Amino acid sequence: MIIRSKAPLRIGLAGGGTDVSPYCDIFGGAILNATISMYAYTSIIPRNDNKIIIKSLDRQQQQIFDSSLFLPVNGELDLHKGVYNKIVRDFINKPLSFEMATYVDAPAGSGLGTSSTLVVSILGAFAEWLKLPLGEYDMAQLAYQIERIDLDMAGGRQDQYAATFGGVNYMEFSGNGKVIVNPLRIKDKYLDELANNLVLYYTETSRLSSKIIEEQVQNVNKKNEKSVEAMHKLKEQAIMMKEALLTGNLEQIGEILNFGWLNKKNMAKGITNNLIDEIYDTAINAGANGGKISGAGGGGFMIFYCPLNTRFEVIKALSKYGGRNRRYEFTTQGLTTWII
Repeated sequence: MIIRSKAPLRIGLAGGGTDVSPYCDIFGGAILNATISMYAYTSIIPRNDNKIIIKSLDRQQQQIFDSSLFLPVNGELDLHKGVYNKIVRDFINKPLSFEMATYVDAPAGSGLGTSSTLVVSILGAFAEWLKLPLGEYDMAQLAYQIERIDLDMAGGRQDQYAATFGGVNYMEFSGNGKVIVNPLRIKDKYLDELANNLVLYYTETSRLSSKIIEEQVQNVNKKNEKSVEAMHKLKEQAIMMKEALLTGNLEQIGEILNFGWLNKKNMAKGITNNLIDEIYDTAINAGANGGKISGAGGGGFMIFYCPLNTRFEVIKALSKYGGRNRRYEFTTQGLTTWII
């Protein structure tokens, strides 16, 4: 028997950072994101020899343990072990024996929600295997608890919900951890045009998002007026993006992205740097009319809206920086699990 799962990565289109506490607890946050055809995969094969084997195929890491109620969290494959520990503690209260293998289509720290999506994928595989009664909100909230509370990893709330629900969603975040996912019914032709015009460019760099997020948190706690006002503007951007997509006013997308980018840079230091600014300016000069860094910032993927047929000139202009364009499609399905 093989238990498998996959969960989609996401592109954050607007509102990024307003899903991070304490901002969303105090003011309420809003995010608009869309899942894409890049995934985190998990396979579990049950064993009967009281061994646990965990493999990260993309990172080329492996760890082997004797079956136990708790696996040590020590900086190696902690996401995998964190999910296992949560499952054992909260649901079954007995050790398991299995081999787990995971793979993610994008590098860690690249800004597409890889860590949270991997947690959702692993959690989904365990839920399928053990027949756990978890709905979509349960799954996303459990993934959030594992990553943000159990493992104490800095970050927001959007990624777990995007990976679980899938599709294009307008998400609202408020105090006490409340999250409302609003799926958007966008016409296929609008989504096809958005995918055609939105270039996903990997800078071939990664970053430790926790450092940027920690500063963002400090800025809210210290009531840094410039930073907090930037987050207010990004929340407005999410509403603007929702209206543009629903009404098919795609010519506004670039301008809305640019509005968000100008404000996002004021949230915390490290969101941009000289290379990112140069890449952004090069894309604009080649025909893009807006863009942003994906995720917390500092590196990883960038997106650019390229109207008409300018995407080809933009990709050509960016080639000198050594990064690469990634082809993708928007997806409508979130976490998927099955047994063979």
